[in-house]
Amino acid sequence: MNKKVALICGVSGQDGGYLARFLLEKNYEVWGTSRDAQGSSFSNLVKLGIKDKVTLLSMVPEDFRSVLVALRKSQPDELYYLAGQSSVGLSFEQPAETIQSIALGTLNVLEASRMMDNEIRIYQAGSSECFGETGGQAASELTSFQPRSPYAVAKASAFWLVDTYIPHPKLAAF
Repeated sequence: MNKKVALICGVSGQDGGYLARFLLEKNYEVWGTSRDAQGSSFSNLVKLGIKDKVTLLSMVPEDFRSVLVALRKSQPDELYYLAGQSSVGLSFEQPAETIQSIALGTLNVLEASRMMDNEIRIYQAGSSECFGETGGQAASELTSFQPRSPYAVAKASAFWLVDTYIPHPKLAAF
């Protein structure tokens, strides 16, 4: 039986590192991306003792060709999109970078995945920030989005992109 192959976009972050370790423990072949795989220290992967077990690739989420090359090299069964600017506060200072890295990055991952020969299951990390102020009430699937920052707008946009693409026969969501 062949190992499942996972591609983690944003493997250098905390969540990416823990996900990589979890998938390695499940006997996955794990690939990970970073904007500069050759220049990055991947300190989280080093701390977890797994850097040498993850195949690392450079990928710029906003660059479609870069995304397509990463998918063609890794041939993933599963893709986890954790990449992108992740600070709500910084999103007000760098709104274009935030929206591009999250929303355009998600679009490029979805479109490149659609072009692959195999079916790919996709996980795109959402955020409660999409709901905005909920008046102290817990949000649910029925709560409407009311984003209040560029970060939240980008995450809401990414959600709707995934929702639009997932009916495609070659894509599936977790």
